[in-house]
Amino acid sequence: MLLDLDLISRNAVYHTLTQVIIPRPVAWVLSEHQNGQYNLAPFSYFSAVCSDPPIMMISVGKKPDGSEKDTYRNIIEREQFIIHIAGSELAESVTKSSAVLDAGVSEIELCDLHTTPVEGFPLPRIIGPKIAMSCRFYEEKQIGSSGQHLLFGQVEKVWLDDGIVSIDENGRIKVNASIVDPLGRLGGNEYTTFGEILDISRPD
Repeated sequence: MLLDLDLISRNAVYHTLTQVIIPRPVAWVLSEHQNGQYNLAPFSYFSAVCSDPPIMMISVGKKPDGSEKDTYRNIIEREQFIIHIAGSELAESVTKSSAVLDAGVSEIELCDLHTTPVEGFPLPRIIGPKIAMSCRFYEEKQIGSSGQHLLFGQVEKVWLDDGIVSIDENGRIKVNASIVDPLGRLGGNEYTTFGEILDISRPD
C-alpha cells in the first residue's frame, strides 16, 4: 500500500501519522491557569530538540471548536510548565486528562491527583510520575494551515524518583527505564508499555 498524503483529508493524514510514528513518548504537561488552577494535558507530538541549552518541544493544536488550548495560553502567558513522564500505571489518568474542559477547570481534581512542590521552581509536580522536568518558555513557532503551535521550553530542573536512579561505571546517572515503564503512544486509543530492552553497543 502506498498512501499519497496530498490526496486524503487532514483527519486521515493525522490518523495515518499517529499509526506509523510509533511509539511516541507522552509529555504530560502541567501549566497554570490565570485563576491559579493547574491544567494537566498529554501531548505525544513531543521531543527533546537541543542539549545546549536543554530544549524540549511540544506541538499543541487547537480545541475541537478551533479555540486555543489552555496549555498553549498558560505557557504563553505565564512562561512556565512541567513535563512529566508517566508510567503505565497512570494510563487511565493520562487519558482522562485529555478531556476538553471549560477554561480554568483543573484536570488534577478530575483525575484525583495530587501535587508536591519543586524546590526552586514556582510550579508543583504531579505525585506519581517518576520523572518531571521543570521548563521555562523559550520560543514559539507556528506551522501548518491550522496554526499548530510548536512550543519550545528550556529545561531548568529534572526531578527523578530515587528508585529509578543509579550511577554507571563512568560516573554518569543511569535511569532504569524498566522501572519507569513509560507510556508510549500508538494510534487510536492504544498505548504500549516496555517489553524487552535491547542493549547494543555503538560502533567506535
